[in-house]
Amino acid sequence: MDIKYDMLTILGPTAGGKTSLAARMTYILDGEIISADSRQVYRGMDLGTGKDLDDYIVEGKQIPYHLIDIVDAGYKYNVYEYQKDFLEVYSEIQKRKKFPVFCGGSGMYLDAVLKGYKLIPVPANEQLRNELENKSTEELITILKSFKKIHNTSDTDSRKRVIRAIEIETFYDESKDIDDYFPKINSLLIGVKFDRDSRRRRISERLKQRLDEGMIDEVKRIMDSGISPENLIYYGLEYKYITQHVIGEITFDEMFKQLETAIHQFAKRQMTWFRGMERKGLKIHWLDGYTSMKEKTERVLNLLENNCF
Repeated sequence: MDIKYDMLTILGPTAGGKTSLAARMTYILDGEIISADSRQVYRGMDLGTGKDLDDYIVEGKQIPYHLIDIVDAGYKYNVYEYQKDFLEVYSEIQKRKKFPVFCGGSGMYLDAVLKGYKLIPVPANEQLRNELENKSTEELITILKSFKKIHNTSDTDSRKRVIRAIEIETFYDESKDIDDYFPKINSLLIGVKFDRDSRRRRISERLKQRLDEGMIDEVKRIMDSGISPENLIYYGLEYKYITQHVIGEITFDEMFKQLETAIHQFAKRQMTWFRGMERKGLKIHWLDGYTSMKEKTERVLNLLENNCF
């Protein structure tokens, strides 16, 4: 097969079936999967992050995957570290002459790779902030405009955002030798989604299944390993509400209802993020989650072969 793409990306909201499709395509393309999930990087956080590791076995073959289980629970992994780790894995896969399949639902991680620019952590500059606090909002905007033409209007939504934008631009201006190279990766983007009602039903069914499989015990085990409730709550969703239940703040029924609602809202935010990616020029070819695996793989192969940018 003559493929002009550097990578295949399969994305979608939680409980949408993207992992099983990614694994099947990886099997067909003799590739390796790179995860784009901000919570599946943590070891021991399996049911709560929905790792679904059984999906990585296709036709009895273990599909190679990367950037899952790479840091300990309790560590606060970030998108800057992710970009570095992604580039290392991506380069290794290329050297092995395998095809990279990028899969996940964490919008920030997907953007960090697909937009083709490197994010650099900009430290706080307290001295500069103190100097800027005495200036009017109009003066701050004028200073920001001296660095660049303002395309992102959210930079000027509030004084705090304007000051932070100036802080970032000042850092870049004073760090001319900074390594901000990130390769432009030409990827075919495939989205998998269900209609709203089906998505909500699948989320609720999946939540019940994971609770039956021992998600509460998983949270207790993590806490017993020395991770404080406050640190677990930091990871949000399942870990937030189940931790609150375990330490006695809410009942099981309260936990279930609040968590179920939170996951529904999270999936909605994911879809909003993906629509934002499309508005910014990234073409996503959407597949109906209800179509068979055979139909999905045939559609993806057709898009790959025809180089549908």
